[in-house]
Amino acid sequence: MKYISTRANYDLVSAAEAIRLGMVPTGGLFVPENVPTFTKDEIYQMSKLSYQEIAYQVLEKFLTDYSSDEIKEVINEAYNENSFSKEEIAPLVKLNDNTYILELWHGPTAAFKDMALQILPHLLVKAIQKGDSDKEIVILVATSGDTGKAALEGFKDVDGIKIIVFYPNDGVSKVQEAQMLTTEGDNTVVVSVEGNFDDCQSAVKEIFGDVDFNQLINQNGYQFSSANSINWGRLVPQIIYYFGAYAYLLGDEAIEAEDKINVSVPTGNFGNILAAYYASQMGLPVNKFICASNTNKVLTDFLKTGVYDINRDFHKTISPSMDILISSNLERFLFEMTGHDAEKINGWYDDLKTTGRFEIDEATKAKIKDIFVGEWTTEEETQATIAQVFEEYNYTLDTHTAVGIDSYQKYLKESGDQTVTIVDSTANPYKFSKSVLEALEGESQEENEFKILDTLNQVTGLEIHRGLQDLEEKEIRHNRSCASQEITAEIKDILGIK
Repeated sequence: MKYISTRANYDLVSAAEAIRLGMVPTGGLFVPENVPTFTKDEIYQMSKLSYQEIAYQVLEKFLTDYSSDEIKEVINEAYNENSFSKEEIAPLVKLNDNTYILELWHGPTAAFKDMALQILPHLLVKAIQKGDSDKEIVILVATSGDTGKAALEGFKDVDGIKIIVFYPNDGVSKVQEAQMLTTEGDNTVVVSVEGNFDDCQSAVKEIFGDVDFNQLINQNGYQFSSANSINWGRLVPQIIYYFGAYAYLLGDEAIEAEDKINVSVPTGNFGNILAAYYASQMGLPVNKFICASNTNKVLTDFLKTGVYDINRDFHKTISPSMDILISSNLERFLFEMTGHDAEKINGWYDDLKTTGRFEIDEATKAKIKDIFVGEWTTEEETQATIAQVFEEYNYTLDTHTAVGIDSYQKYLKESGDQTVTIVDSTANPYKFSKSVLEALEGESQEENEFKILDTLNQVTGLEIHRGLQDLEEKEIRHNRSCASQEITAEIKDILGIK
């Protein structure tokens, strides 16, 4: 299996090289040259397998330059009882005959990012060992909240790797911020950035494409890589849990072999829903992909009109991990939907860079509309959905999963489609306890999110996630800050480069 650039501007690379580089050095993202497939019988047989066994079957198809033993080793190091509190790793919870919640937050940081970031460090270490570079890897991460802590947790104290996380000041919840600032590990650095997530992400992506700065970094014994979902090693583990969810439905006799399902995904950077799309390309029977957005509905508008336009107001919402206008993984999706037409990708993304918008052709638009639906949810609807699901099912949603549920309900009302639907639950409710509690109990004057954790526990009876306990008492280890235009200078200072 070889990997190519979405912009046809780089030589073919192995899986290990794609993971080590993180992003195409000349711009663009790595994708598999061809998507491998499963037979119908292979997918049906997954109902008899553990999560780890399904993970092996998926990863061996993409990581062909990793040995069988290496793949089994990284799976066992990532998906175990020490890291995940549920034996199923990603359990599926039934709300009703048509709706299932895929809980992706049982890892150490209470967010779905753990599903990939518990395994990526092990994949990256193996990739470094396969190369001939003696440089220390510097992981650059831009986060809207959850990726940061998950990456810090995954990479802390890993030999030969330093990790620097940039997050938008006042753009994450207090719990998310506390998780990052109290991270341990001698190789971890956290920096708050004046601006929003798109400012952080754009600055980091520009650094990857800055030839002169990368040359300076290399001369000083370092090499950049990424833990964001622009890194193929972040995205490929996410494919696993869609096959796991389908296997659970088969085992529970909720569906029969070859039955199609719908997938509703709270979406920001487009990586999670793209993983579901890749699963479908591998043979997973999917009927519709419901791309769920909050008030920053750039993806909803794109899916309805074919126009991607970031020239709009940016909204800070109660689902902050989705407060994104530039969805990086959309580039991979468009590359696949155009049959690997790099000329179109280059044209569209040149337009985006120069004008803040692009419009896809009618053929591509029709192809996307055949399988993708875009819906969005207001702040009031998010809170109403949390209250409705708790009252009806005694199940507590976080603010992002509520967007996924509401978007699915809108699609269901409009289409009447009774296909069994999986809704991704991307974060534990306690990560956004203030907003969840206010949805259930009404507006509160209490601002201390750590006290609110206890109150929400009393209201819902839901156990507080172990990764969120006693955060207030932990030592603050990180307090660096900068403006988005100063990130390059900040990196130099962190690495001690003049």
